[in-house]
Amino acid sequence: MIEHIKFCEDHLKILDQTLLPHEKKYIECRDTKTLIEAIKSLRIRGAPALGITGAYGVVIAALESKTEKEFIEKVEKIKNARPTAVNLSWGVEKVLNSVNSFKSIEKMIQIAKNIHEEDIQKNREIGKNGSILIRDGFRILTHCNAGALATGGYGTALGIIRAAFEEKKDIMVFVDETRPLCQGSRLTAWELKEENIPCTLITDSTAGFLMQKQKIDIVITGADRIAMNGDTANKIGTYTLSVLAKENNIPFYIAAPLSTFDPCSNTGKDIKIEYRDEKEVLYLYGKKVAADVPALNPAFDITPARYISGIITEKGIVYPPYEKNIKGILK
Repeated sequence: MIEHIKFCEDHLKILDQTLLPHEKKYIECRDTKTLIEAIKSLRIRGAPALGITGAYGVVIAALESKTEKEFIEKVEKIKNARPTAVNLSWGVEKVLNSVNSFKSIEKMIQIAKNIHEEDIQKNREIGKNGSILIRDGFRILTHCNAGALATGGYGTALGIIRAAFEEKKDIMVFVDETRPLCQGSRLTAWELKEENIPCTLITDSTAGFLMQKQKIDIVITGADRIAMNGDTANKIGTYTLSVLAKENNIPFYIAAPLSTFDPCSNTGKDIKIEYRDEKEVLYLYGKKVAADVPALNPAFDITPARYISGIITEKGIVYPPYEKNIKGILK
């Protein structure tokens, strides 16, 4: 299993995902400034992984703060480092709500480690619950990266794929490259290759062609925030896949832990979408690949609940009607 988040007594080590698959390098986060930069620049990414990082971030903030006020200010900056993934603020609040003082560092560390360990176990349960949907010979399409790198270490969407492979099922995974930052081609393809799971990389615009040719049996993606009506925020391009899947009668599933559900978002309209620097679209590996024009770069889109066949969680699969069944599973 890939160990990409490590807490070492007084600092956090994270695997720099911006360098993968060509270089495996860890960054030492000894202060909140370094940690926040790592979050914003996607050196660490993925909703559950951000939840874990946020939890450890509270520890780092406590270690470098001299007053309660300073501590709270630093923690707020961590919470707001990225706006769409609800797990980041969830991880921060989980630690904050469990201590009475910013000096309770040992307790903070233990809570953060528990969140980390529990996430891996939750991912394994998601994998187990979702693998029943995968039959022998299935060709699975996934988007972005919802694997070990995006979680505590096992994966949500990729956790299901990993579980099916561990069960000796004959599967093939089609991996969307996921422009503009290529989390599919750089991260998901790398993870699958490391696990010897058969996979083929495709351009994002190839997915519809394969569906039309009946080359895709199921689509499974992760999620960054799920509203109470089932509307789901995920990496840009997910909505497009859901519409294509619906048109071609292909089941479309979301895989996410319960911490990704946001009780404060009634529908997808309540979810704030992060817009990132246009340079991510205009440049690739530091080289400009586009004409001298402006670029629009939303990091996420919203998939309406009506396009989602089911949401796979650690407690089971949630099916429509979502408003009723999400409330039930969150009890």
